[in-house]
Amino acid sequence: MAENENGQDKTEDPTSKRLKESRDKGETARSKELNTLVIMMAGAGGLLAFGGQLAEMMLGLMRVNFTLSREVIMDDHYMGLYFLNAGKAALVAIQPLMLIMVLAALIGPISLGGWLFSTDTMVPKFSRMNPLSGIKRMFSVQALVELVKAFAKFFIILMVALVVLSKDRGDLVSIAHEPLELAIVHSVQVVGWSALWMACGLIIIAAVDVPFQLWESHKKLLMTKQEVRDEHRDSDGRPEVKQRIRQLQREMSQRRMMAKIPDADVIITNPTHFAVALKYDPEQGGAPMLLAKGSDFLALKIREIGAEHNILLLESPALARSIYYSTDLDQEIPAGLYLAVAQVLAYVYQIRQHRAGKGKRPDPLGDMPIPGDLRRDS
Repeated sequence: MAENENGQDKTEDPTSKRLKESRDKGETARSKELNTLVIMMAGAGGLLAFGGQLAEMMLGLMRVNFTLSREVIMDDHYMGLYFLNAGKAALVAIQPLMLIMVLAALIGPISLGGWLFSTDTMVPKFSRMNPLSGIKRMFSVQALVELVKAFAKFFIILMVALVVLSKDRGDLVSIAHEPLELAIVHSVQVVGWSALWMACGLIIIAAVDVPFQLWESHKKLLMTKQEVRDEHRDSDGRPEVKQRIRQLQREMSQRRMMAKIPDADVIITNPTHFAVALKYDPEQGGAPMLLAKGSDFLALKIREIGAEHNILLLESPALARSIYYSTDLDQEIPAGLYLAVAQVLAYVYQIRQHRAGKGKRPDPLGDMPIPGDLRRDS
């Protein structure tokens, strides 16, 4: 079981962030054996497909360049033209095979791990020049695996080569008795099939190496439980910081709410547990607005601010609870409470008239008409 430098076991699967960081650094599973297999198979297939055409074109090219007239040999200008034409013809001859090889060289690496380009892999790492680290890598598990793979490749390719040579012994002998043109084409075919069979021997090595590289890459990315917790904490934010931010947001919201209380027409209380501040603007129309609400200590502060600004405090426990639970800040009261709030505002208007010496003191309000769906019992 893998351990980190602190001795903790790495038992947790890598998180998505860890996988992304590893991929950005170019650290992903790669198999050199798979790349070799793909290139060998592509090269052998291309040689079988275009080998005959390639042999005929190269044979014609050799004939042209070895049957020169005396005028051409004695003229440097003609020699340069012949050399240029020979180079163009050779490029045209090998173009199909080279194209296949280039595609194989691109497909092989991306078949395991996908397309990946990272500048981090291009940065020189001077830590690799440390002799102690080099000796440690020489005797690591990875070095042992590479040694085993090298011996396995040697013996597998040796066995395949012996089988192929024994099978093609007759063809190799018959090539010596064939005409030149036929012998060249026949030789290319024999080489192509031999390379293909030897490439098939690498399938065994690649079939073992690919799962091992995937397991080794996954093993390097394993995390300890503490690393997972730290990463989640860093990505989600530290709990104490988030709690402090929420607290500051609540305080700012409460300060804004308290600043609106002096504009209220009435404060309805529970009388101690709840307090709501309402304002009605007849010029704008609409229903009364809830400017502030609070419970317990916040309700006490609302009552204190209201008393400082001579705002009428009205005790109505049922109505205070209904408005507190049914209405959000800076929103109109629900339609079900229109009648009850209208009675309260009318009572407030009569109190103001009485205090101004323009009328008698109104009778205390009785029970408010509150619908059952908006009523909240204590």
